[in-house]
Amino acid sequence: MDLHISRLQTSQRKRPSRDVAEAAVRTLIEWAGDDPDREGLLGTPDRVVRAYEEFYAGYAEDPVAILKRTFEETAGYDEIVMLRDIRLESHCEHHMVPIIGRAHVAYLPEGRVVGISKLARLVEIYAKRLQIQEVLTAQIADTINEVLKPKGVAVLIEAAHQCMTTRGIKKPSVVTITSRMTGCFRTDASTRAEFMGMLNARPLDAI
Repeated sequence: MDLHISRLQTSQRKRPSRDVAEAAVRTLIEWAGDDPDREGLLGTPDRVVRAYEEFYAGYAEDPVAILKRTFEETAGYDEIVMLRDIRLESHCEHHMVPIIGRAHVAYLPEGRVVGISKLARLVEIYAKRLQIQEVLTAQIADTINEVLKPKGVAVLIEAAHQCMTTRGIKKPSVVTITSRMTGCFRTDASTRAEFMGMLNARPLDAI
């Protein structure tokens, strides 16, 4: 995957105006069989566009810039850094319906570390775009690998897709699991096993 090309294409794409977007929502309301001018729907085009600004906010942010500031003062720390159970809310690019789940992100530093909130922010940026889970998983892992240049990266995502839980085959209990491993997490069985052990450890009590 060429992350540079995908980011460049995203940043250069010109968006339609807000008026055009709201008109599109009106059209969809009419296509669904309702009247966009009735009282309950008068404000819907505006509300939908504002909701989309939140759902797809990731297009306006640079995932690489989020990881650029790193720290060398680590007291020689050379073990895995992991964020578990990062809440993930995205939208399927095929049906534009929610993908809800959790991301688990880990890396083995090579002399430098990044603020842990930046890893969660990276997940958020890529999730707030139209996605398929496989690509989302790869984008998160590959960006960490590209920018931080660690000894290895591990990303695992568990999510439910409403495109198959609320429509189509309608299987509400299905969870999709995807992973991406680079460096030592891919080549070293013990490092990979340590990641899985940390993933399956008993969660902390709520604080």
